[in-house]
Order: sequence, then structure tokens, then C-alpha cells
Amino acid sequence: MKKIILAPSLLSANFNNLQKDIDMINNSKADWFHLDIMDGVFVPNISFGFSVVKHIKKIAKKPLDVHLMIIQPERYIEEWKNVGADILTVHYEACTHLHRTIQQIKSLGMKAGVSLNPHTSVDLLDDILPELDLVLIMSVNPGFGGQSFIKNSLRKIEKLRLMADITNPGLIIQVDGGVDKNNYRQIVKAGANALVAGSAVFGADNPEEMIKLLKSF
Repeated sequence: MKKIILAPSLLSANFNNLQKDIDMINNSKADWFHLDIMDGVFVPNISFGFSVVKHIKKIAKKPLDVHLMIIQPERYIEEWKNVGADILTVHYEACTHLHRTIQQIKSLGMKAGVSLNPHTSVDLLDDILPELDLVLIMSVNPGFGGQSFIKNSLRKIEKLRLMADITNPGLIIQVDGGVDKNNYRQIVKAGANALVAGSAVFGADNPEEMIKLLKSF
């Protein structure tokens, strides 16, 4: 059986009762908490910052998978470590000196990831792929939850898996955007081994059962 990492996205959680949703993830078969950090510049939305993540870290019993959808992410690497990030993913499109940023993340003891927007080719990662712990394929345009999966993402996942098999076989390929019970098997079959699910989990009648389903292959 294929091991699938599932990271529910707290962007879709109920912020009127965040403790309840965090407890649900703690008690579920989910592997990580996925936290989307948006600055209103790189993407047309603003989410939450250091203080909220620090609060989540206090009650989360699983790793914090922090996805920075922000410009100049290198300015804040140490701060994200200090508030509890275990995995830190930056956007290829937002980093002028990507290799340096990845080295900085790893030097602080976090796993390092790079995310690609839907229009960005996986070929651009060829030189840095051996350095990465994770690549996040955005299967929607980043900024808002609840969007439909972009089907061309499957081709990108397949291509990236072939590339990784040569230079970095242990690479985690994560997919975020429109992942649900109808397409997750296709996504995993294409080569992904980590799924981010927001609306699919928090919009389900039984979120814990949905998490269990999305981890079964």
C-alpha cells in the first residue's frame, strides 16, 4: 500500500472555533497541518501571520507544513522557525536567489520545499531538485480555497516524478488545490505522495472519515 501524507489546510477551518478543528486533526489519521501564509501582494488574499501560527503550534501534535505565498520570503525564514514551522515551502516565482533560500531553511533544521504556480514548468527545478525535501504543485491558482483542480497538473506531477527518480528519489511531491475524493487516486497514481485538502476535509459531514479515505490507496 502506498504511503500518502495528508495535510489538511487550516485555511478552510472554522476560525470561530479553531481549537475544535485542530483537536480533530490531532485525533485523526492526518499527518501534517498545512498553513497557507498569504501577503496580499504575491497572491490576492491575506491570511494569517506569526502570532496565529505560534498559537497553533502550542496545541498541534503534528508537524506544521508552512506554505509561504509571499514576496521576498527570505526575509522571514528565521521567524517561521521560531514560531514552529517544521516544513517551510517557498514559491519558485517569489525567490530571486532560490538556492540560498533553500540552504537557509535547511540550516535552521526545517525541511525545505519549493512550490510552483500552475503556469510554471517543473523543468525549471532541474538544477535545485537534489537539494529539496518537497515540491508543492499548485493545482489551482493560489490565493483562495474551494477552486477546481487544473487537470494539466497530472502531467506536471508525472514529469516531476520521473525527474526526481533520477536525482532525488526520496522527494515528497505534494499537491494543493481542488483535491477531493473524486480525483485523489489519479493524483497519487501520477506520482504524488502528499495531498493538501481544505474544503474536502472541513466541508465533509465527517472530516475524520474523509481524512481516512484520502489516505487510502
